[in-house]
Amino acid sequence: MMTGGLSDTEPATPEVQDIVHQVKPQFESMVNEKYGIFKAIEYRSQVVAGVNYFIKVQVSDSMYVHLRVFESLPHENQGPKLVSYQTGKTRDDPLTYF
Repeated sequence: MMTGGLSDTEPATPEVQDIVHQVKPQFESMVNEKYGIFKAIEYRSQVVAGVNYFIKVQVSDSMYVHLRVFESLPHENQGPKLVSYQTGKTRDDPLTYF
């Protein structure tokens, strides 16, 4: 993968699901809602001074959100941070930079 470019879309891994679980409280606070389902479906990544993850997350039977999460370099010792999100997505909506 080229530094700065977005990777191809990949199925979510256990590591990506772990990131999603870590930022779930941040997302719920931002949208002022609680979700029983919060399942990572697929993702793209972008290597910067850390990694930006663009993650499609299922939040109900037919509702999806896209999350942009920044994970800093390991030596900075910080958890993932929700940077941006898009609501009202479907399973078929492509993950793009936002």
